[in-house]
Amino acid sequence: MLQTITNSNYSEVLASTLPIVIDFSATWCGPCKKISPIIDELAEEYDGRVIVCKADVDENDDLTLRYGIRNVPTVLFIKGGEVVDKTVGAQPKATFVEKINALL
Repeated sequence: MLQTITNSNYSEVLASTLPIVIDFSATWCGPCKKISPIIDELAEEYDGRVIVCKADVDENDDLTLRYGIRNVPTVLFIKGGEVVDKTVGAQPKATFVEKINALL
């Protein structure tokens, strides 16, 4: 299930023992809109094995600054509380699948 991660709940989400994928995006971003359905699919496909989240960079300054997000879309792959991989820009679904499988 897709979650929304915000300045107020990110500590709770990051406390999970499951790997985490965070899609940093913005409503005005064309490439973000392109990968949004892919992120939604991944949330369903990996439900129970990976936490998949979306974060709006315009509404979550603290979270965006914490991870040094400068471009959108940026997708972070987190395991054990540490960022282990990331993508910047629109990517095909296969790229995200490969990176998620490396977390498992």
